[in-house]
Parts: sequence; C-alpha cells; structure tokens
Amino acid sequence: MMLQLNGKQVEWDKDTGTIQDLLASYQLENKIVIVERNKEIIDKENYQHINLCDRDVIEIVHFVGGG
Repeated sequence: MMLQLNGKQVEWDKDTGTIQDLLASYQLENKIVIVERNKEIIDKENYQHINLCDRDVIEIVHFVGGG
C-alpha cells in the first residue's frame, strides 16, 4: 500500500495497519505527536482503531524539547 507521509511517497509493507502500527514502525508510539490523516486531525484515543488505506495522506508532527 502506498502512503504519502509528511510529503513523501512511502510504501507501507503491510496490506493493512492502524495509525498506531505506523507510529510504532517509526518508533514514535511513546512520543508526543499529532497525526493528521487526509487533512483531519486524529484523536490519540483513536490511533489503534483507524486503519490505514492505500493513498492516505498522513502528516505526523512530533515535538522536540530544547532551550
């Protein structure tokens, strides 16, 4: 399945998966992130329930602390 992830075309190596699975594959599952799927912000509580679909447009923003 093909996804557009943060502006780049990536091939998701699974036929199915959730937003939670995608975050885990990038080791972001325990980070503070905001996920947008097809221009809609997804609530964190729904990450494990929303399946990815071919050609989804995903934007992931994660926060980095600093001073």
